[in-house]
Amino acid sequence: MADNYLEKRYDEVFGKKTVTKKVGHTLDELLTRNRSTRGYKKEFVVSEELLKQIVSVNTKIGSGCNRQVLRFKLVTRDTGADKVLENIKMGAALPELHLPFPGTEPEAFIIVCSVAGDDKLALIDLGMSLQTMSLRAVEMGLNTLIVGAFNKVKIREAFSLPYEPVAILCVGKGNEKFELVPIHEGESHAYYRNNGIHYVPKVVLDDIIL
Repeated sequence: MADNYLEKRYDEVFGKKTVTKKVGHTLDELLTRNRSTRGYKKEFVVSEELLKQIVSVNTKIGSGCNRQVLRFKLVTRDTGADKVLENIKMGAALPELHLPFPGTEPEAFIIVCSVAGDDKLALIDLGMSLQTMSLRAVEMGLNTLIVGAFNKVKIREAFSLPYEPVAILCVGKGNEKFELVPIHEGESHAYYRNNGIHYVPKVVLDDIIL
């Protein structure tokens, strides 16, 4: 009997078997894990090389009119993290908690600047960039927080930035737990914490489709 006779005969009768091998994480998994993280593990040090890997997605993503107006300043524990921390605000919706808790502050940042200010196309690029960088970070086992509340003048001066900073992405190894909470249109969108878990309300699919 020839080698693989039964396997070949099976393929003739039933069609060739297709084996699907899962590679990496699915987009749904990355999106679910991609939560705004305000507390990080100090023992994990984010290097400049890791930040470069995250920023590298910007060489592939879309850009309005392909202008590619965003520029990035990488900041680590040893290159000015303290200057960033003293000029940003986190957890504004939970002021009573004074987030981040002492000893859990992020110590690596990507300061995003725009050569075109904050015009419409630049803001569209900014949203795509921040989301894609956050997903890359999650894929790498890290966590992020997009910060829009910061002192632009002092950040620009502290790092001698040639362009206006428009957002800051905090990067680190998170130490927080999250759960998504399905809600309906009209219910509160405010995130909250209970027993150490950060709950994030998300409007259900049927309510966001017109």
